[in-house]
Amino acid sequence: MVDIQEVKRLRINFKTLEEFENFREYGLQELSMKEDLEGNMVDNDEESPFYGVYYGDKLVARMSLYKVDKKFDRYFDPPQDYYELWKLEVLEPYKGKSFGSSLVNYAKSLGLPVKTNARQRSDEFWSRMGFEPLTYDTERDRGENPYVWFPQGVTEQKAEPDTE
Repeated sequence: MVDIQEVKRLRINFKTLEEFENFREYGLQELSMKEDLEGNMVDNDEESPFYGVYYGDKLVARMSLYKVDKKFDRYFDPPQDYYELWKLEVLEPYKGKSFGSSLVNYAKSLGLPVKTNARQRSDEFWSRMGFEPLTYDTERDRGENPYVWFPQGVTEQKAEPDTE
């Protein structure tokens, strides 16, 4: 177990792009943020949606975190702004050392509900992190596997019954 790691907002620059290349080497193309980074390239942008944890000077874990306006909230009651956590990934040699947990705990520390889509075989991790699976809604979820973290006083938004 590693001591608490500092989560840093990553700057959108070419150094970060090079660091993201390390993740692609581990065969997780579907989690690669390289395309996102290139699409958001503004040299040294400090307001990036990307966060990471370093071990020494090596980026070993990363995620993207997007704030979603409450007018789009179809998950939480009462409806409110929330964070959508995407592309959480830890490099293979660093798994099991709480780097991913540090990123998730950072997202939870922001005080808003958090939604993610659990990847295959990751349900146990999200449950350990205090996330719960939502009641599947075919219209809303469309094949996704949404897991959410509820801050105190927030519950799952119930689907409107069909009147047809």
